[in-house]
Amino acid sequence: MKGKIAVVVMAVLLVFYLVLVGVRAVLFVQSGEPIGIAIGLALLILPLIGFWALAREVAFGIRSERLVRQLDDLGGLPSADLPVRPSGRPYRDAADEQFPAAQAEVEAEPENWHAWLRLGLAYDASGDRKRARGAIRTAIALERTPK
Repeated sequence: MKGKIAVVVMAVLLVFYLVLVGVRAVLFVQSGEPIGIAIGLALLILPLIGFWALAREVAFGIRSERLVRQLDDLGGLPSADLPVRPSGRPYRDAADEQFPAAQAEVEAEPENWHAWLRLGLAYDASGDRKRARGAIRTAIALERTPK
């Protein structure tokens, strides 16, 4: 729950910042000066990119959380018996030991979103966030694909 509150606070702050930048951008465009117009247009594009990135990240979080709940309801989540550091993150060596099974499952069933989600969770436990997000994105796409 603490993570969700942090996301909401950061999203509200980002929206506030983007609105302020947008207001400044309009003022630059209204100045009538060529350089002011150029700066204003550039400042209008940046908030659009920011809103897009924020929406994409929030959607990813919502969809991935939904898939984790579905997999948990099916009893398909990996066991949570990994030894953890005081921070709560698993020790990498212990997480790496469970990784080959998740990878083999994806290789055996590449169209199974359950397997991809477990692979993403294994990557995350091993500390590879980039690959974890990629695998979870694949799981989301597979789950959304009509069968």
